[in-house]
Amino acid sequence: MIGRLRGIVIDKQAPEILLECNGVGYEVTLPMTSFYHLPALEQEAIIYTHFVVREDAQLLYGFANTTERKLFRLLIKVNGVGPKLGLAILSNMSASQFVHCVNLDDVATIVKIPGVGKKTAERLLIEMRDKLKDWGQEIATPVTDGIAIDTISTESSIVSVTNHKDDAINALISLGYKLNQADKAVKAVYTSDKTSEELIRDALKSML
Repeated sequence: MIGRLRGIVIDKQAPEILLECNGVGYEVTLPMTSFYHLPALEQEAIIYTHFVVREDAQLLYGFANTTERKLFRLLIKVNGVGPKLGLAILSNMSASQFVHCVNLDDVATIVKIPGVGKKTAERLLIEMRDKLKDWGQEIATPVTDGIAIDTISTESSIVSVTNHKDDAINALISLGYKLNQADKAVKAVYTSDKTSEELIRDALKSML
């Protein structure tokens, strides 16, 4: 099991990064809530990972802190929720926001996430309620180790992305949104001074 990686961010193409650790490049997929807090290209990052082995692939999912990873692992244990849907959920809301939705039985917000129908949303709320009842203190002060939690790096986006709008649309599609949904959401929040990461963040907010 690969549980933690420390290395240099070589490439960022939301929601994936390439992290070089001692000469080996690891492709890691992150929820956008963690992706936003990555340092600039050529800077060091430490991410906590969840390793998935399938017959046709070996996949690494990365998180800014152990709290986000713990929630991801709880989510994918729910019937009908796989890693892709878990990634979509944590891309649309932080751990604290998800816990808040569970505490309020907020089905309406959960079903806005791509791939989450009403039955899945209700199942999530029911199954996660007991598992998250003691999470108030845990999510109050999430610990990060190598990813700045309060800053969004724009330098790397400017360097690696030539078309921020297309990059944002492609990222939303990879998270489960349909092309027309992604295109409409990005266009609604687009301004020429925004990076791709800012466009993705604002588009996701506008759809919840």
